[in-house]
Amino acid sequence: MKNLFDHAATTDGVTVRVSVNFLPEQSDPANNKWFWIYHIRIENASRERVQLMTRHWRITDAQGLVRHVDGEGVVGEQPVLTPGRSHDYVSGCPLTTPFGSMEGFYTFHREDGTPIEVRIPFFPLAAPATAH
Repeated sequence: MKNLFDHAATTDGVTVRVSVNFLPEQSDPANNKWFWIYHIRIENASRERVQLMTRHWRITDAQGLVRHVDGEGVVGEQPVLTPGRSHDYVSGCPLTTPFGSMEGFYTFHREDGTPIEVRIPFFPLAAPATAH
């Protein structure tokens, strides 16, 4: 199962795994539009329940333009993960360049309400014609 995810980071027993795919059918290079989907799996190997509250993304394109995206939860949810459980979701990212990268963090709350910042690993976005 772990072989399905190319990138992973663990913070305080919570692991974030990422798999990313370029979508040529959603892209239009002639008009500077490239699109990727990414599959995230969040695994709770800690000993306590945690709830994902917010997300922060740093999205960088090939020209060095950085966008910061903040929001509540993920795809409209604020999942609760008990020990040993995981949560999966899929989302997408458009760019105006054929490559770039994403990274960031989730803010979780522990059962006692204390926040924990869980790292989302750096992962590249590369259209096949430009991948090296």
